[in-house]
Amino acid sequence: MTSPSSRRARGSHELKKERIELRVAPSAKALIQRASAVSGLTAGDLAYEGARRVLDEHERMMLTGADRDAFLDAVRRPPKPADRLVQALRGHRDQVR
Repeated sequence: MTSPSSRRARGSHELKKERIELRVAPSAKALIQRASAVSGLTAGDLAYEGARRVLDEHERMMLTGADRDAFLDAVRRPPKPADRLVQALRGHRDQVR
């Protein structure tokens, strides 16, 4: 039986034709081999899953406290655009027409 993470790691069942070779420290190799044995995933699937998680975290923004309040305030009550911005947008519109 395959785990949900191994199914995700395979994506859309693409044919695996590409290679990546890595030089790693012995401790990193041992860690990868242990994770592979525990999860049932190949080293490549582990790399894919790790890369996917990094990108998921990078694309998600978590705001707390004052940062969250400032963001929500700006969304609720956006500042009036500066005159230079309005002029630039009008100039752009005139050039594009």
